[in-house]
Amino acid sequence: MSILAEHGQTLLILACIFGVFMAWGVGANDVANAMGTSVGSRALTIKQAILIAMVFEFLGAYLAGGEVTSTIRKGIIDPASMAETPELLVFGMMSALLAAGTWLLLASILGWPVSTTHTIVGAIVGFAAVGISPDAVAWGKVSNIVASWVVSPLLAGTISFFLFRSVQRLILNTENPFQNAKRYIPIYMFAVGFLMAMVTLLKGLKHVLKDAGVSFSFAQSLGAATLLGLLVMAIGMWMLRKIKDEGNEDSRFASVERVFAILMIFTACSMAFAHGSNDVANAVGPLAAVYGVVSSGAVAANTVMPSWILLLGGIGIVVGLATYGWKVIATIGKKITELTPSRGFAAELGASATVVLASGTGLPVSTTHTLVGAVMGVGLARGIGAINMRVIGTIFTSWIITLPAGAGLAILFFFFFKGMFG
Repeated sequence: MSILAEHGQTLLILACIFGVFMAWGVGANDVANAMGTSVGSRALTIKQAILIAMVFEFLGAYLAGGEVTSTIRKGIIDPASMAETPELLVFGMMSALLAAGTWLLLASILGWPVSTTHTIVGAIVGFAAVGISPDAVAWGKVSNIVASWVVSPLLAGTISFFLFRSVQRLILNTENPFQNAKRYIPIYMFAVGFLMAMVTLLKGLKHVLKDAGVSFSFAQSLGAATLLGLLVMAIGMWMLRKIKDEGNEDSRFASVERVFAILMIFTACSMAFAHGSNDVANAVGPLAAVYGVVSSGAVAANTVMPSWILLLGGIGIVVGLATYGWKVIATIGKKITELTPSRGFAAELGASATVVLASGTGLPVSTTHTLVGAVMGVGLARGIGAINMRVIGTIFTSWIITLPAGAGLAILFFFFFKGMFG
């Protein structure tokens, strides 16, 4: 107890610094998932993507990231195992944040899109299993996360593959692609609006609604999402009226791709909001746990999230994206397969459909894995030769390394802090 009484303030300040560092890593690495396809398909310039992401990621993180949370509450470790020694939880969560931030910095420099969720989970499992006891870890939860490595890219890839095949059959490979684009794209717009509303209601705004005493059933969410889908469809149809067919053979697809580029703006905004609300917890969950222990002197299973912690997380994400996000955006958007607005749209819609399905069924998925799988699915729809297998190999290797890298770094930092303050 004396350790917390003596060093509590210092530990909290250090945890805040490490939390912002981890949030920077989320911005630099993970936000590319929401923006890479839009930039790679040239629907948005990198500056426009960064501006959209800064606004919507921050709104998602600040308005909708405030689940009464901590990463302990997700069931990765058992808080009871540290009831007698709450300072170990503080050292552990600080180590997890610093380890995850360090790994994300390294991955971002190399342009690897890795999962921030898996990085922080690996870090927490590492310090808990080695620093406290293997029994403190909920191994079932960890095996679920490992299973999601396979499930999320496969599911997103399959959905995106069939989505792009439908675009090819209904629009691109027809006699009059522009007329067919005008006919069928409103249906895709409804799908975008519907799915993005579902992502936002099930993932994004769930915590805000809960705080306001409002809870939507799955059926009510479906109803609200249908209305929003119709609204997006109406706005999209109004915007489509301004696009005219160029007429000549060379630009046969240029007008069609301009129609799809409008769709990409909607998908980019919504994916950024859902991502900010969902993944800010990776940076602020452990920080909230440290705050809870330092302020109360005891380990609690639930930690109330003060709004200033969410603000720190939101700022860290935005700065990470603005300063270093371009590197991973280039990998997702340009290096896996060549993207056009129609391909990018299929990938983003496939990824968000996977997030919705996962939310509905409780499957643990990673935004990174989902989007990489979706981009691969779109590439495969044009044949295996359309995919850069070397880049895919590098990405898969980086995913496998992520959990042990997070764990190893966290163990090192844990014993360092324990020696320094203990």
